[in-house]
Amino acid sequence: MKITIMTVGKLKEKYLKQGIAEYAKRLGAYATIELVEVPDEKAPENLSAADMEIVKQKEGERILAKISPDTYVITLEINGKQLTSEQLAAHIDQLATYGKSKLVFIIGGSLGLSTEVTSRSDYALSFSKMTFPHQLMKLILLEQIYRAFRINRNEPYHK
Repeated sequence: MKITIMTVGKLKEKYLKQGIAEYAKRLGAYATIELVEVPDEKAPENLSAADMEIVKQKEGERILAKISPDTYVITLEINGKQLTSEQLAAHIDQLATYGKSKLVFIIGGSLGLSTEVTSRSDYALSFSKMTFPHQLMKLILLEQIYRAFRINRNEPYHK
């Protein structure tokens, strides 16, 4: 299985880079992992609603340009479906069983995802009703994917 984690913006924080690298390395035993960063759209602090949509649309175009038609797309959205770790593991296992060998998890930028990206999504996933920094979400997502593989293989992992 090939799993891509696609994020908007460049990760700068060393401590997050280290954690992400660790989980990407651990996941290498179970799947091919690709980390893709698409450039964020530079914008001033105070944007109108219309300007926010333009920013999200431009970022969305960059995201969609990197997704092949045969890829199963999971977007991280605040209004997505919340799952337990076991349910996420079962979902990933079911995708593999039905031949979905290419997955991409998409984490939007600070303004979220464009309508075009959410429309392309096969599954909207939410980790919480709270908002997390998208850089931190990348680390949390990788840990949960790693946990899912451990669960699916009945391998020990802390609860």
